[in-house]
Amino acid sequence: MKHFVSVDNLDETKVLELIKRAQYFKNGGQINLNRAVYCVNMFFEDSTRTHTSFEMAERKLGLNVLSFDPKQSSVNKGETLYDTLLTMDALGVDLAVIRHAENEYYQELITPSADKTLDIGILNGGDGSGQHPSQCLLDLLTIYEEFGKFAGLKIAIVGDITNSRVAKSNMELLHRLGAKLFFSGPKYWYSEAFERYGEYRPLDELVAEIDVLMLLRVQHERHQGDQNELVFSPTKYHQEFGLTKERYQKLKADAIIMHPGPINRDVEFASELVESKKSRFKAQMQNGVFMRMAMLEQVLKDRGLGGENK
Repeated sequence: MKHFVSVDNLDETKVLELIKRAQYFKNGGQINLNRAVYCVNMFFEDSTRTHTSFEMAERKLGLNVLSFDPKQSSVNKGETLYDTLLTMDALGVDLAVIRHAENEYYQELITPSADKTLDIGILNGGDGSGQHPSQCLLDLLTIYEEFGKFAGLKIAIVGDITNSRVAKSNMELLHRLGAKLFFSGPKYWYSEAFERYGEYRPLDELVAEIDVLMLLRVQHERHQGDQNELVFSPTKYHQEFGLTKERYQKLKADAIIMHPGPINRDVEFASELVESKKSRFKAQMQNGVFMRMAMLEQVLKDRGLGGENK
């Protein structure tokens, strides 16, 4: 894995290996680097958790982190993403974590044509409505620490599914690992294409039987041209598709609630429940640092830059 851009090729063995490495880092583990390693975080879409979490992970691993601000870069002069990365490569940057609005922006970066010389490790911090591998894997770490397994767990993914790269990565990998998936939320943000992974059911039919309730943010910024956005009501959404206090009371005693953030309080999630006993919102953010350390280590190892310290 000289790059880490999707969950497409991950099997149970690799997922569990990454989870174990994340737990190693969570317990204070470190790695050996073969030389000074330089990385840059290039976020062309707004981010708090992913951006800061990756930087924390990089610093904990002993990497040298270069600053990059798209608003002050030559991208604004028309420079392509490839040429920006070519500059980073020429300057000695080894790894780049990128978030970009374009789906699969990374393809020309990881499989350049024969006349191109780019050699820099790419980690995908989120591509459009495509994939979000690090969020998916930190979610799996959080679930595994709670239940010790994936097979047989009943997991509901609820909300703005069509526009969610988190939902797409999670449904693909959780299904592969044997979880039983359900979907809920507005039908206009649901596609029959998801039925290969699970079934759609009304939320009130699910809350009493699921092990994991995975809420999704309503992504208003991706709803341009969507007529449903013009009549969107936060209050109505919360009553129909959100975690209300009444639904919380119906959850199983050992069920957990997850959300990738940022949360629209009192829309997807009743505000007073965000830090409730069943909520794992804060745990997900904490686990994000350690899973991203594991992902970075994987790329470092496969590029011959460093790795396990044991």
